[in-house]
Amino acid sequence: MTIYNQKQQEIAGIISSNAKVSHWKNWRWQLQHSVRDIDIFEKLLGIKFAAGERKQLDETIKKFPLSITPYYLSLIDTENYKNDPIYKQAFPSISELQVGNCEMRDPLDEDKDSPVPGITHRYPDRVLFQVCGVCSMYCRHCTRKRKVGDVDVIPSKEEIAMGIEYIRNTPVIRDVLLSGGDPFLLSDENIDWILTEIKKIDSVEVVRIGTRTPVVLPYRITDDLVNILKKHHPLWVNTHFNHPREITASSKEALRKLADAGIPLGNQTVLLAGINDHPIIIKKLVHKLVQNRVRPYYLYQCDLSEGLKHFRTPVGRGIEIMESLIGHTSGFAVPSYVIDAPGGGGKIRVMPQYLISWSHDKVVLRNFEGVITTYQEPETYENFFGNINIDDSGLLSMFEGAEDYKAIGIEKLLSDLNETIALVPEKTERIERRDNA
Repeated sequence: MTIYNQKQQEIAGIISSNAKVSHWKNWRWQLQHSVRDIDIFEKLLGIKFAAGERKQLDETIKKFPLSITPYYLSLIDTENYKNDPIYKQAFPSISELQVGNCEMRDPLDEDKDSPVPGITHRYPDRVLFQVCGVCSMYCRHCTRKRKVGDVDVIPSKEEIAMGIEYIRNTPVIRDVLLSGGDPFLLSDENIDWILTEIKKIDSVEVVRIGTRTPVVLPYRITDDLVNILKKHHPLWVNTHFNHPREITASSKEALRKLADAGIPLGNQTVLLAGINDHPIIIKKLVHKLVQNRVRPYYLYQCDLSEGLKHFRTPVGRGIEIMESLIGHTSGFAVPSYVIDAPGGGGKIRVMPQYLISWSHDKVVLRNFEGVITTYQEPETYENFFGNINIDDSGLLSMFEGAEDYKAIGIEKLLSDLNETIALVPEKTERIERRDNA
């Protein structure tokens, strides 16, 4: 049962004297009353910033706007708000204006890998499709801060149709990730339309949706929305919980509805200095996630976007956190620690090293306890598949679904079916797509 606690009642009452629990749990009411200026923020939480600090905060939100749902605002600990992980994710800091030399407007080159508006085609068989330009809250660590609050980035129906047409005309695409902004900020009707059109494309095998609404606007996960999503399986949803404090009774209810609808749930956490960069915090988070049928998917190193310098941790801190998870908790509760490579290189796993060394007949390994052991390689090994041609119609049954197999990148160097002995990165398919766009 979703909780409507005393603090939430007080905030709702300040917003509107006749506010009821039905208003609070209405996602459109929450959006309508999102906190977008500091005066309202101070009034709702009963705090007051000093004049000098207030001036700096005003300068920050001129460049990076403020928007917090009343629900997420209610999670802030007002007794210690400066150190509160909810506050730090939602409220501006003067540090956002201190742009480092290595920080970029579009560090992941999403715009350069965009063949048509809204589509980022980086990996061979999948695309990112930005179908919505708005969010229910402006996260201070957002990698797309360049677009936050910009009405010009809200895609029209015609632009979305162009993206769908690109997917239809590019049959190599088997996986579509709907992103934004937040796709769940679209109306039920628009979500249904987009999913229906994509489902008509035979080459698309699965659709994923990235959303933070279960975290910052859990009331958006309505029965009507869930009934629409159920029509479009196979469908996956990835959430974005960064701290165990975000997993509340309301968020649990939202996750329950999605999971009960047969939708596999994953979570992408960003490693943030002073918020979750401690092994105890991340372990508690992943445990709470799996309790609610959400599998930890990625732990992201914070991107090099403008204004995020104060959020970034050393990569070594992330490795330390991974060491505290691998072997110390259930394998399915351990995310992959990744760096989304600047320049559009994609996600690169950065994990602890467990393969210590190897020779012609054995490998040397270590486990999470530091125990060093060996694994004996087979004395004889014949690579059966390296001696056959998958174009031979008599053997295709062994390679079901592999008729269009084509090695790319490092895979090409390792493949027995390819004679390539060196790579020329300038001629990758991704770069050629850019050149031909």
